[in-house]
Amino acid sequence: MKVHNSKKLLERRKELRKFSTPEEEILWNELRNNKLGCRFRRQHSIGGYILDFYCFKARLIIELDSKSHDKQYDAIRDKYFKELGYQTARIKNQEIKNNLEKVIKHIKQTLSLRLGEGASSKSRSG
Repeated sequence: MKVHNSKKLLERRKELRKFSTPEEEILWNELRNNKLGCRFRRQHSIGGYILDFYCFKARLIIELDSKSHDKQYDAIRDKYFKELGYQTARIKNQEIKNNLEKVIKHIKQTLSLRLGEGASSKSRSG
């Protein structure tokens, strides 16, 4: 079974990219083209879930949350990803509108921690 970007979700991923929210567009402009030192993908899928943004190198998922987000559903998703070794960073849409600098700083710190963990894990097991 293919876990990443299954073909059955291809059309839905394309549709989500085409109709991105303003907050997704703002954050994508900050993440695209390796601006933070890592490559991000948008509307990437893992399992049956489509993610807002995903960094393969750091195994980091970024999800944008609106006021109407289903917290119970999000908890189930986050648990699934955590069990597979991914970390989910949840960011409220309001934070992107009100304090983009803080959001970018948080993402950079999380990337740094994730990449540092990867390096130390490899040296211990290698």
